[in-house]
Amino acid sequence: MADTALLTESALGWSIFAFVLLVILAFCWVYIRKYQSRQESEVISTITAICALAVALITSALLPVDIFLVSYMKYPNGTYKEWAASNETRGPVENTVLYGYYTLYIIILFCVFLWIPFVYFYYEERDDDNVNKCSQVKNALKYTAGFLIVCSALLLIGAFVPLEAPPSQNSTQWEKVQYLFEELGSSHGLAALSFSISSLTLVGMLAVITYTAYGMSVLPLNLIKGTRSVAYERLENCEDMEEVEHQIEKLKSKCEDGRPLSSRDRRTLQDLEAKLRVLHRRERHLEVVEKSCCTRVGGALRPVKIVMGIFFILVAVLFTVALFISNLDKALHSAGINSGFVVFGTNITNPLNELLLALQPVFPLDYILITVITMYFVLTSMAGIRNMGIWFFWIRLYKIRPRRTRPQALLFLCMILLLIVLHTSYVIYSLAPQYVMYGSQKYILPSKAGEGNDTVVNARICDADAPTDQCTVTRSYLFLHKFWFFSTVYYFGNWAFIAVFLIGLAVSCCKGRKSVIEGEVEADDSDVSDEEYLH
Repeated sequence: MADTALLTESALGWSIFAFVLLVILAFCWVYIRKYQSRQESEVISTITAICALAVALITSALLPVDIFLVSYMKYPNGTYKEWAASNETRGPVENTVLYGYYTLYIIILFCVFLWIPFVYFYYEERDDDNVNKCSQVKNALKYTAGFLIVCSALLLIGAFVPLEAPPSQNSTQWEKVQYLFEELGSSHGLAALSFSISSLTLVGMLAVITYTAYGMSVLPLNLIKGTRSVAYERLENCEDMEEVEHQIEKLKSKCEDGRPLSSRDRRTLQDLEAKLRVLHRRERHLEVVEKSCCTRVGGALRPVKIVMGIFFILVAVLFTVALFISNLDKALHSAGINSGFVVFGTNITNPLNELLLALQPVFPLDYILITVITMYFVLTSMAGIRNMGIWFFWIRLYKIRPRRTRPQALLFLCMILLLIVLHTSYVIYSLAPQYVMYGSQKYILPSKAGEGNDTVVNARICDADAPTDQCTVTRSYLFLHKFWFFSTVYYFGNWAFIAVFLIGLAVSCCKGRKSVIEGEVEADDSDVSDEEYLH
């Protein structure tokens, strides 16, 4: 009976995960096909982008499964279910999720340090005549070797970083070396993997602060404000074209008598002609948009967009408040900076954490909500990258635009999303620390004798003060807190995230409505790219 219940509970969690997996694969294919350039698209880069994006989303989808499985080991009254009554039966379930994390994290390391860099440099080295394939592969491998060296260094550092107190100063050098090897052997390389993933998570933290925080502010406000009128934009564009044509004719009239233009006038004429070409392209794009059925459907759905925008901004404010309360709790009640700001117990009520716990009795509302939260961060990250483009400090490397995104830009996009998803787990833990750590588990307090010598059994929600044999910690939490110094950096990163979100919200509020063809027409676009979009 216990074995049957075990199979049923595990199958339910993994069946939901399998369904989500199919949805993720379909979404990745549609998303990449929507943005990739039809002219420059390549099979290898397309497959790489789809697989990398799928790995990112699958990793994010594993967190709700992790929480689901640890929660369903117990009844609401705090007692273990029959199949989970012993460590021998709970262990395989916990290890299944753990192996899932290991597998996905190894794939992420493979993608970030080998697969994506190789494909990226392969297309960067591609010649116009596309002849010397051997040279392309050789140069791509040469540049990829640098990423492999970094990966190897991270694995070695992680393998030898001691997690326990080192030997005393009086120990011999051989004892110290022997201690390091024992540490390496006892961890079986898992500490090395965890350190490497945590290092990538630091980079993901920077991407979350830059793109996700901005996307959380710009996405809802764009839905609320909408876009400018196509008819008004066409009228404004025609006036601009007439003005530029008038200036060009005025300049050309200076050389009607045969006199050459000055160098200053020639530069001005070239700038005006370039501006006129951009305006003509804008006119063609606006004409296509005006005739499009999507424009009419979008106009009809305008009230729905406003409601969605209001909902998204409320969700963003809720997340920000929850993150602020969580960080404030750590600042006031944690064990200190040297512990990674670990908090024992819940000292300040966190609204999102309480909401998840309140939804727990109505299966599966809490798991739907945690899944929605996870996907919300991924979608807002995509919106942030879509609006900002891909930058290296003050230099914009690539633009993300429908049907005109280069293969290298898509690879960059997927790598950034991989890193963002790694840090998203910690952000969600910060939003609802108690729930992410233990799910909806409860444990039984020591029995007390009531009136008439009746035994009173009290069930309490699991927290950091709970006995270790009464509450099972999620595997995700163990990964997040294996190295305390990473948790310390994440703590300060959360404050930066809140600051960037508030700044982005203020800037987005001050901006007017965006153009209906925002980002589609720019001066550095080629005519071939423009024709590709229009057809």
